[in-house]
Amino acid sequence: MEKQGNKTALLVVDVQVAPFIWKDYGGLELYRGGELIGTLSGLIARARAAGAPVIYIRHTEEPGSPRGEGGPIWHVHPEIAPQPGDLALNKSHADPFLGTGLHELLQREGIGRLVVTGIQTEYCVDTACRSAFGLGYEVILVKDGHTTFDSEVLKAEGIIAHHHKVLGGLFAELQEAAAVRFG
Repeated sequence: MEKQGNKTALLVVDVQVAPFIWKDYGGLELYRGGELIGTLSGLIARARAAGAPVIYIRHTEEPGSPRGEGGPIWHVHPEIAPQPGDLALNKSHADPFLGTGLHELLQREGIGRLVVTGIQTEYCVDTACRSAFGLGYEVILVKDGHTTFDSEVLKAEGIIAHHHKVLGGLFAELQEAAAVRFG
């Protein structure tokens, strides 16, 4: 593993309009979605105040899809939308490092510590933690800063608890949002 820089960045993975409205179109309801937005809003404000980069990752499908770039449900949730100075990258895989230039961007900025948040716990959030760890980053997974949907096997709460057990201590340090420091 390559040793990275000593700065911290906040990574906001796939917190877009789509998962919040899926329930309105016959899909499942996002577990604690409203709470997630409140938690992320506070974290983003603290990161910006500390001068830590806020990096948004957006899941992007093919052009013309509602989840394609610029599509109606592709945008970051409006309550936590990127502001001038924030960074935003598009991805088409679960891994925010695959083909996005994220690793190169972090290296240029001297980032060695990533605070990971987002949607969905068992897919893109999990992959972000594992990939970042594998690339030599110190990873903080915000325990109350990610969420998912119920599955046919487990309720969302169980999926989140399982991922805390699997990721915590090996791939990521687990912290509540209130404990995260950006300085």
